[in-house]
Amino acid sequence: MHRLRPTPSVLDIARRLERAGFEAWCVGGAIRDAFLGGEPLDWDVATPATPAQVRDLFGRKRTIPIGIEFGTVSVLDESGVPHEVTTFRRDVRTDGRHAEVEFGASLDDDLARRDFTINAIAFRPATGELRDPFGGQRDLAARVVRAVGDPDQRMREDRLRALRAIRFAARYRFAIEPATLSALYNSAPHLTRLSAERVQQELVKTMEQVEKPAEAFRLWRDTGALAVLIPSLSGLDDIALATLDHLARDGTAGRALPQRTSNRVAALFLDVAPLRVREAMTTLRFSRHETNWAAAIVERWIAVGPAITVGLEAGTPTDVDVRRWLGRIGRLYAGGFLRVAEARWCARRAAGKSAPAAAAVRSLHKRLARARFSAAIEIGDLAIGGDELRAAGIPAGPIYAKILHALLERVLEAPARNTPEALLAELPRVIAAIEAGAVTSPKH
Repeated sequence: MHRLRPTPSVLDIARRLERAGFEAWCVGGAIRDAFLGGEPLDWDVATPATPAQVRDLFGRKRTIPIGIEFGTVSVLDESGVPHEVTTFRRDVRTDGRHAEVEFGASLDDDLARRDFTINAIAFRPATGELRDPFGGQRDLAARVVRAVGDPDQRMREDRLRALRAIRFAARYRFAIEPATLSALYNSAPHLTRLSAERVQQELVKTMEQVEKPAEAFRLWRDTGALAVLIPSLSGLDDIALATLDHLARDGTAGRALPQRTSNRVAALFLDVAPLRVREAMTTLRFSRHETNWAAAIVERWIAVGPAITVGLEAGTPTDVDVRRWLGRIGRLYAGGFLRVAEARWCARRAAGKSAPAAAAVRSLHKRLARARFSAAIEIGDLAIGGDELRAAGIPAGPIYAKILHALLERVLEAPARNTPEALLAELPRVIAAIEAGAVTSPKH
């Protein structure tokens, strides 16, 4: 019981409800996480008070009706931080995603409508009473995710619960109770009821919250959820999944680095054609930025990943190789690309398959970091551009791109050439090669 310490703001909200004659119970994930040894800050409150009564009690300026049709009012504390207060309720009917609820239920009715036993525990600060009608504490101790009541019925009420069960199990390294696991398989064909936004949110939450997400997405695959929700990922193999476990989670060691989640998402799609990556992520309502990032990492993995793999396995790459690879990858994507590539190579080594040695990858990482800001690797780094080509008497047109890319190739081979004089001196030979068809379309 000493582990259940709601925040002072939540205790104040609970006291005001109790003084007004309404029970106030802390419920949900905060109880679960406190029993698991965490220090949750986001405590939800359940009460028999209706939304209108909650708003009357705390005042209109301190309450926001964020989900009033479902009984939820957000109460602002003295610092303006919102806390959810929800009326006891029971489900009247559901279509597999949206429930119609009625108020006037008891606490036990309210707990009975929840998804899993570990989320169906309630604590009343005023009396210290703990209500656990479905054995949630027992399942926490046994490290088991178990549906409340009939698992198939729970999944029919809300199809998102199948994905939530997988996330909870992976996050806390729990097992899924056999009947509940069977219900996940039964639910998979019906996951089309979920909106794209909710699927995307659950995918991202799994990437953000689960230190080793491979097992979660293995269950997405094995239950058939991937085939239904993201068909382009239905054929993910175990190495592709294991790649995720070698990429750090956002927030690890207290470091907030959102790009870590973006890299994990990109790694999930690493073996998918870039066009299908864009199609899948657009369908899932990912932002344009997230979609572009993942597609760019995948495009570069397909374009230059094999050459880097072979080059590292063959020995120490030349400086020319490193600059050319960096030019193909681009400064913006170099860090993310190498982290994702390194994760894939780690997964291959762990599976007993060929991959560059860890020491070779570390060396490449240092060399790319040095070259990233010191070497001329992109068209914009050249000492001349379109203005100089026009001044040299070359008519503007598509030939400019071919000339500049050909000059960049020469600079990648010999960085000292990157002076206006040296590049202008190269122009006759470059133009002759273009006219002879010896210069192909740029690959950068």
